[in-house]
Amino acid sequence: MEKAYKLLAEQEGVSNKKAKELIDRGLVYVTDRKVKIARAEMPNSTNFRVEDIEKVKIIYQDEYILAINKPALLDSYELQDAIEEEETVLIHRLDRDTSGVLILARNEEFLEDAIKAFKQRKVKKRYVAWVEGVFYEEIKIDAPIATHKQGGKAFSEINEEKGKPAVTIVKPLEIQGKKSKVEIEILTGRTHQIRVHLASIGHPIVGDERYGSVTRSKRILLHAKALSLLGYAFEAKEPRDIQKYK
Repeated sequence: MEKAYKLLAEQEGVSNKKAKELIDRGLVYVTDRKVKIARAEMPNSTNFRVEDIEKVKIIYQDEYILAINKPALLDSYELQDAIEEEETVLIHRLDRDTSGVLILARNEEFLEDAIKAFKQRKVKKRYVAWVEGVFYEEIKIDAPIATHKQGGKAFSEINEEKGKPAVTIVKPLEIQGKKSKVEIEILTGRTHQIRVHLASIGHPIVGDERYGSVTRSKRILLHAKALSLLGYAFEAKEPRDIQKYK
């Protein structure tokens, strides 16, 4: 028996530090099970599978803005290296598991205007996701959200007393077995808002074990499909795992 990251480092020919990073990022599997603990003791004969991250695709660029389609399993802070552009600044972020439209500013003036638009809720964001259960009727979720740290990570919950206002509109798109594809529009931007709100109505996002999904998946099946602000409108092509469930 040996620690998972040491076995992985030997198998892949990488450093122990790099092996730990791959596991922490959720990229390492044994058959169809994700390796979640880098220091877990595993048999020396364990055969790992490391998932590849898709390349970042540029949707649009001009002197003010760069819009990209962020692949899943890539942290927003890693984008500078991925796109090799030093003069851009992230205007907003997406969770590591979330794919889709992400925008960066190319000058300070545009950055300030964009941040102001976000604060004034003048930005429209539309997502698609696969959720647990059969979802067949449009619903507006108006429930305040509070966020705190749990195990060193952000965890959000609906809290009528301490929560900040949060509004989400969910529309049905497709039903496949006991899973449903939905379109989501958020009128506010709280941490994990979509994940918490969908879980609160009994339809957690597929793969979102943190908020109640019972289905294993390579990632949380959430995609930021469209975003518009300051006269711009962008749409990101859905990756294969979002286009069709299984």
